[in-house]
Amino acid sequence: MQMSDQKEIAADPATVYAALLTPEVLQACVPGAQDVTGTPEDGFEATVTQKVGPVKATFKGQVTLSDLVENERLTIRGEGKGGAAGFAKGGAIVTLEPSEAGTLLSYDVEAKVGGKLAQLGSRIIDGFAKKMADQFFANLQAHLAPESAAGDEGEAPEDGEKKGWFSKVTGRS
Repeated sequence: MQMSDQKEIAADPATVYAALLTPEVLQACVPGAQDVTGTPEDGFEATVTQKVGPVKATFKGQVTLSDLVENERLTIRGEGKGGAAGFAKGGAIVTLEPSEAGTLLSYDVEAKVGGKLAQLGSRIIDGFAKKMADQFFANLQAHLAPESAAGDEGEAPEDGEKKGWFSKVTGRS
């Protein structure tokens, strides 16, 4: 599976870069992350629980970072094993560029899955991967600039998902 996209993050490149290297931020932003530990130099260990189609699994894996160019780019490689559900492994090249909104983050991902996950088919896997990426960046945006994320609540999301339920219930924007 290959996937590329760009996201605008309402924070400067230095802030976004630092966040991508912080285990606590990653744990808060990665959907289903139960634990993320480690350092950028030694790599991270993560435990993530996810449901992909009918398959639910807890993946334990390792993530390494390389080609780090401060505030500009990094390469992420990872591999996780989910027991009987199978495995996932791959990498991403992430680039950061200053933009009017803060930072334009671009990524190119290449990933492979095996075991029961591979039997689900590329359509389900690709859709799941896109959803995970979108959720990660929404979480990152909310973590780095909560006031900016809250300000977008009134707009209808492109994918049709409802957002901002908390602000609608509490009347906060």
